Amino acid sequence: MRMPLIAGNWKMNGSLALVEEFGRAFADVSLPVNVEVALMVPFPFMEAAGRALGETSVTVGAQTLSDRPSGAFTGEVSAAMLRECGSRLVLVGHSERRILFGEDDAAVLARVKAALAEELTPVLCVGETLEEREAERIDAVVLGQVEAVFDALDEAERIRLVIAYEPVWAIGTGRTASPDQAQAVHAAIRGCLARYDEALADGVRLLYGGSMKADNAAELLAQPDIDGGLVGGASLKVDDFLAICQSAG
Repeated sequence: MRMPLIAGNWKMNGSLALVEEFGRAFADVSLPVNVEVALMVPFPFMEAAGRALGETSVTVGAQTLSDRPSGAFTGEVSAAMLRECGSRLVLVGHSERRILFGEDDAAVLARVKAALAEELTPVLCVGETLEEREAERIDAVVLGQVEAVFDALDEAERIRLVIAYEPVWAIGTGRTASPDQAQAVHAAIRGCLARYDEALADGVRLLYGGSMKADNAAELLAQPDIDGGLVGGASLKVDDFLAICQSAG
C-alpha cells in the first residue's frame, strides 16, 4: 500500500510567527499514523520549522534547489545545504518555476539528479496549462514531462520519486479539476510508469496539486490513483491544513 503524503507548499508566504503557530498546533493533535505530512517552507524558515515541528511527525521540505553542488552561483541553494538544514523532500519543476523562471525539462532533470545525489526525495511536478488542456494535449504534455525525467534515471532512482500532478489552470484560480478529471490524469501517469515497470507504477506516490482545500480533499483523496496532495493556499491556514491531513487517514 502507498502511504498518502500531504505536502503543504507555502510558496513565498508565511512568517516565523506562522511557523511557530504550526508547531504548536501539530504538537497538540494526533495525525493519522498512515499519513505522511510535510511542509515546504521558504528557505529562511527551514531551520525554525525543523525546531518548531521537531516533536511532531511533520517533515520539512524545500520548494526548489540548484542543480549545482557548490560554487559562484549567487542566490542559489544546493541539495547538500537543504539536507544540512533538515530538508528531506524538495519540489522540482513546479509550474511556477517552469513558467516564471524558465526551467525546462533539462533543468528539471538536473535538479532531480542533484536531489537524489544528496538522498533528498524529489517531488516532481507536472501539469498542463488551460490552452494545452483545451487543445487536448494533456497526455502529451504531462506524460512528456514525466518521461523527460524517468527516461534518464535508472530503476533504483525512479522508485525514489514522488510525482505531483498540478493542472496549471487550477492553481490559485479557485478552479479545481473534478475528482474524475484528476483521477483520469493520475491513471494516465500510473500507466506511463507501468511501461517502465509494474512495480514502479504500484509504488510511486501520485499527488494532486490543484487547489486542494478542506472541503474537496476527501473526495479527491478517495480516487484510486490519488495518493495525497500538494496543497497551496490552504497550507497557510492551520485548521484547513489539519483538516486535509485528517481527510487522508
